[in-house]
This record gives sequence, structure tokens and C-alpha cells, in this order.
Amino acid sequence: MTPAGAPPLPPPPAAPRQRRRGFPLMPLILLLLALLDLRVDLQLLVDHFTVSSLAAALLAHPLAVAVLLFSPSLWRRYRT
Repeated sequence: MTPAGAPPLPPPPAAPRQRRRGFPLMPLILLLLALLDLRVDLQLLVDHFTVSSLAAALLAHPLAVAVLLFSPSLWRRYRT
């Protein structure tokens, strides 16, 4: 208990946060697997691009597309 008029005690310092180190090859593995999943659709898009073939590729492989879209965030997360 502090006497009247005395300033309150400062809070104790926070414990240092330990940085969890992830598996550094995880973004690369996910990126390669996503490209492997999309390889046929990407070949078709390169040979003859149409909006409907792009839409079909996006709708047929939502997880691979999401991995490709979020790969910059994965690189930052798993950077050592």
C-alpha cells in the first residue's frame, strides 16, 4: 500500500516475447504445390487466354489461388 500523495508504482516490465521460428521452407513448398495444382490451367491460359477460362481456373482451384494471393504474407511470417 502506498502512502497518500505518493505516486503509484509503475507496472512491472513485460517479459520479452519469444519469437516462434516456423518452418522456413513452408512458403516455398506451398507455392510450388499451388503452381503444380494450377499447371494445366496455367498452360491453357498461356496458350489461349479467355476470361471464361480464367474464371474456371479460379473457381476450380480456390485453395491454390488463395495460397498464391497470400504468399507475400507467408514469406513475411516465415522469414528467419
